[in-house]
Amino acid sequence: MRIGGFQKFSLSDFPGLTAAIVFTQGCNFRCPFCHNGGLIPETPNDGLLIPEEYVLSCLRSRAGRLDGLVVTGGEPTLQEDLADFLHKVRKIGYRIKIDTNGSRPEVIERLISEGLVDYVSMDVKAPRRSYDRLTGVNAPIDEITRSIELLSCCGIEHEFRTTRVHSLLSDRDMDEVAEMIPDGSRFKLQTFNPSRAFDRSLRAADSTQR
Repeated sequence: MRIGGFQKFSLSDFPGLTAAIVFTQGCNFRCPFCHNGGLIPETPNDGLLIPEEYVLSCLRSRAGRLDGLVVTGGEPTLQEDLADFLHKVRKIGYRIKIDTNGSRPEVIERLISEGLVDYVSMDVKAPRRSYDRLTGVNAPIDEITRSIELLSCCGIEHEFRTTRVHSLLSDRDMDEVAEMIPDGSRFKLQTFNPSRAFDRSLRAADSTQR
């Protein structure tokens, strides 16, 4: 696992549970509003990654005091050894939440089928017609749609979430995003943090939005 960050305690990232957070290194999107830009490249700017065994050791030492582990990024499903890592976390006794952009539904499906996730949060970045603009890449919209459909019927607790950036997403855009969310699935709006936006022009453009 390429781990770019590790937070030992959180009360807000795994609904209803105390959790630690692993931040995987590397993302296939270049969202201009991303607040974790340092996790986008495969190698961090300082070249340093956190050893997997260090993370597992910390989790073992906190077993019984923490309930779960959140794996976020970057994009966790890009990690070739993600399932192996989660099997190790499961053996310690943790519940697991994954944050994903939905670009690799086959990985999500595998994690679900192997019983390695209890909760999935998927970012829905924009209406389908605007996905390339909001992700900064040629977005795999068919795969994203498949992930939405998979989560809506898999029986795993899940949520879809969108970061509302007023200079990038209009009211009409948000209405179209809402239409992409299946009935019965939770949908959450996330607060945009302009101070850390990957696109520096957004740091001023949206600094006053509320």
